[in-house]
Amino acid sequence: MKNSNPVALSELLSPAVVNLDLKSTDRDSLLSELVNQIPQLAGQPEARRTLLHALHEREQLHSTGIGDGIALPHSRNALVGLVDQPIMVFGRHKPGIPYDAIDSVPARLFFLLVAPTVTQHLAILARLSRLLRDPKLRKSLLSADKPEQVIALVRAAEANLWT
Repeated sequence: MKNSNPVALSELLSPAVVNLDLKSTDRDSLLSELVNQIPQLAGQPEARRTLLHALHEREQLHSTGIGDGIALPHSRNALVGLVDQPIMVFGRHKPGIPYDAIDSVPARLFFLLVAPTVTQHLAILARLSRLLRDPKLRKSLLSADKPEQVIALVRAAEANLWT
């Protein structure tokens, strides 16, 4: 089977898409805050509305809170035409927000994912889920001081996991 070298998660992150101090007090406003963090959609209010609607629909289907204080907001389907490259936004909410996770723990770490194809969407979700199983990484992400530190932590965790 051919390995198509999937994009590194750390390559999807940049300081512009890392927010270490989310202000929202509920899930709906938090989703808006994360969507507004996407530079590629900055001048596209219609695209932001489309994405936000898709994220709300997905949350109504089943919460994207995966437990351990983590949520992976994403739409149920790839949003073909909305983006031409995968996008990931990282946000941290210090006190946490109730997110209907299976373990009822408020979510504090958020990785918003938007991908142009189902294949990319599923591959990135799987890689992210695997990476976030590491309690040491989760703890480090909660205490990171700068966006660059978040990116370095994800890069190092990936290197440890896939080498």
